[in-house]
Amino acid sequence: QVQLVESGGGLVQAGGSLRLSCAASGRTFSNYAMGWFRQAPGKEREFVATISFSGGRTYYADSVKGRFTISRDNGKNLVYLQMNSLKPEDTAVYYCAADQVYPNLDRFGYEYWGQGTQVTVSS
Repeated sequence: QVQLVESGGGLVQAGGSLRLSCAASGRTFSNYAMGWFRQAPGKEREFVATISFSGGRTYYADSVKGRFTISRDNGKNLVYLQMNSLKPEDTAVYYCAADQVYPNLDRFGYEYWGQGTQVTVSS
């Protein structure tokens, strides 16, 4: 089992920045690729970004490319999502997830999920 706990969400104005964190515990963190997903009200959960086991490779959804950066610290069992130039359409609950496959853009493929953190971007 892998337990994931997100933090760092909040309310920010358009154009602002937030950094989300996801703390992992349980099994060996570096054995898992990590992903960030988000779900807005009335919409399906969608892929945002993923990072490989060592952190050397990343992949982003087109909607966030150039604005968001995913990173990880295997020594601290943490994965981050730095979000810059935020837009109202980025408003959603953001989830981190862990899987033993990289890259995995499919939410149905991830084994473990956190409880989510709310990000609200005001215009």
